[in-house]
Amino acid sequence: MMEKPFATTLDPQSSLENHTGSWRTLRPVNVFKLPPCNKQCPAGENIQQWLYYAGEGDYEQAWRVLTEDNPFPACMGRVCYHTCEGKCNRGFLDETVGINSVERFLGDYALEHNLAFKKPVRETGKKVLIVGAGPAGLSAAYHLRRFGHTVHVVEQAKEGGGMMRYGIPVYRLPRNILDAEIKRLTDMGITIEYEHRVEDVMKEKEDGKYDAVILGIGAGISQNVNIPEGDTNHVLNALKVLGDIATNGDIEIGRRVAVYGGGNTAVDVARSLRRLGAEPIIVYRRNRDKMPANEEEMDGAIEEGIQVKWLSTISQASKDGLKIEKMALDENGKPQPTGEFEDMPADAVVLAIGQNVELDILKKIEGLQTEWDAVTVDKDDMMTSVNGIFAAGDMVPGDRTVTAAIGMGKHAARGVNAFLKGTKYIRREKHPDARFEDMHPYYYTDAPKTVRPQIELARRTQTFDEVQHGLTEENAIFEARRCLSCGNCMECDNCYGVCPDNAVIKLGPGKGYEFNYDYCKGCGVCAQECPCGHIDMVPEKI
Repeated sequence: MMEKPFATTLDPQSSLENHTGSWRTLRPVNVFKLPPCNKQCPAGENIQQWLYYAGEGDYEQAWRVLTEDNPFPACMGRVCYHTCEGKCNRGFLDETVGINSVERFLGDYALEHNLAFKKPVRETGKKVLIVGAGPAGLSAAYHLRRFGHTVHVVEQAKEGGGMMRYGIPVYRLPRNILDAEIKRLTDMGITIEYEHRVEDVMKEKEDGKYDAVILGIGAGISQNVNIPEGDTNHVLNALKVLGDIATNGDIEIGRRVAVYGGGNTAVDVARSLRRLGAEPIIVYRRNRDKMPANEEEMDGAIEEGIQVKWLSTISQASKDGLKIEKMALDENGKPQPTGEFEDMPADAVVLAIGQNVELDILKKIEGLQTEWDAVTVDKDDMMTSVNGIFAAGDMVPGDRTVTAAIGMGKHAARGVNAFLKGTKYIRREKHPDARFEDMHPYYYTDAPKTVRPQIELARRTQTFDEVQHGLTEENAIFEARRCLSCGNCMECDNCYGVCPDNAVIKLGPGKGYEFNYDYCKGCGVCAQECPCGHIDMVPEKI
């Protein structure tokens, strides 16, 4: 939701109590509305506000507004699937705003200029243990530290980042970027203990005298599927393949590799193996329209020469190859076997059909409620069924994406902070939606979306260098200024200029406008001429 300095408003209720006569039936009122990008963002970023600052060239302020909700803008500017852009109202005009591009620019700007998070002004004396240094755990640690709590993170891997490090290929997220954003957290005073596997959560809590615990265990176990096979070394799981490549830079797997699955992990595996000289083929049992993988990532895979066998499933694997059964979609879009088979040569199969969370460490937590492979939590504060134990990320119901995990970590931290103060965190009610039909876009000129450059295709499959580059400063400002400021004042002066009664009062830069109802006759011109849909005409009290 938008906050000052973009708009202010008189209280509509108090304004209506000052009725000025029967000659006016409607009066203008400034309203705050929730932009669709803000509403869609799983991390809960105030996108519209930081785009404003970026468009003004105040990059540090833009970065600080952004990191109020998300401590990893340089990482998210690379790996987030930016569903916010799919909801952007600008798409009804020409093309959606490149929100993710600007986010990456701000993240890189902060790293280049050594911007640091501010340390808490006071220490609360409360201690919180976080299990897991993935995006959920690190996000929670960041927000808890801002509250002034002492935060200790334990992680069983050798380095932090979780799936950002061991599941996302280097060509999408260079590790120096991830390391720099994690270091910014430890510079705040957050401690991270690596190669520490927790066997008993409650014992860790008691031994360390922690006041609360947040569980941020990622989905690090690959799902299996029953494929009859003659060679047990022939079938590998996707996370192990990606982890080996991330750790060692290579893997012995053979030249002809079938990647079984249709999600983002399958695409990441195929594109990584392509860079190692293999000839991967994605085998997926549905068609392209039903594929859950991100469309841009899939387009990149096809550009790089990766083939896909649509409507196909692996029925058998042996050292000589695979037996593929053709599938057909029924009236509900579900794949059904056809009984038609074909042989496909393959040296190996990589299973990329989903991931589960390892919940063994939770068995010793008495009274903890789980459902399938997820932990049951309160929808507001993310507390589990055990008092003082919270959870976030892949291990709770919801989308299993990095951005969603960051958002859950934030809410879990707020839940813990309230718990430590003896209260309960309740998420704030959101403003009404800013709809495109309530805006007046004829004031905006056509401005095509800025496309981020990529390394040339010929080099792309020969190296793990980052595929996508960032925007220049000029392009970042241009892209930020494409924002329509949906539902919130951007101080364009339209209402001030068109009012025939001089009833609109300018409050000064960053403060918006008020209405002088002694002069206003309720003609509604201000509302009609507001491009953002920030002014509503409401009935007078009778």
